[in-house]
Amino acid sequence: MELQAVMEKRRSIRNYNPERKVTKEQLDELIKAASYAPSWKNLQTSRYYCVLSENAVKEVREKCLPEFNQANSDGAGAYIVTTFVKGMVGFDKNTGSPVNEAGDGWGYYDLGLQNENLLLKAAELGLDTLVMGIRDGEALRELLNIPDSENVVSVIAVGYRGQEPPERPKRKELEVVAKFI
Repeated sequence: MELQAVMEKRRSIRNYNPERKVTKEQLDELIKAASYAPSWKNLQTSRYYCVLSENAVKEVREKCLPEFNQANSDGAGAYIVTTFVKGMVGFDKNTGSPVNEAGDGWGYYDLGLQNENLLLKAAELGLDTLVMGIRDGEALRELLNIPDSENVVSVIAVGYRGQEPPERPKRKELEVVAKFI
């Protein structure tokens, strides 16, 4: 599938078909695609905790997501919890001090680049996703044994849509989002 078609096809899905399962091999492909994104000095500090077993998916949904995200992701075949290693990207390796005002913000930036690759690959494979930033980071840390050296960022539901989503909202005009100088 051509990149433009994948970008146009990809949607945030809030209704999943619980009968269709996600495989480890599919998650492997998503993580591999994520790894091709650029990162600060090629440090590759993004980390992915893939929750695939039916019991573990249920436990993450019930213990780590607020009610509305439990409902939004019900029936998803897997969750991918995204994190990045703290204090590396955006920092001088010799002094440990931030190289500019963004500091650890570069970790979020790198993870976002990688997550977009992951989402686009999912769409290419016929999988659907929903990125959820409202989650209980400490509950995820405890349940999945995520070390304190990593920032917990999001939970991505992965599965197959149960129904077609409403029409995509109109995108903002180019003149609103871009300034040409």
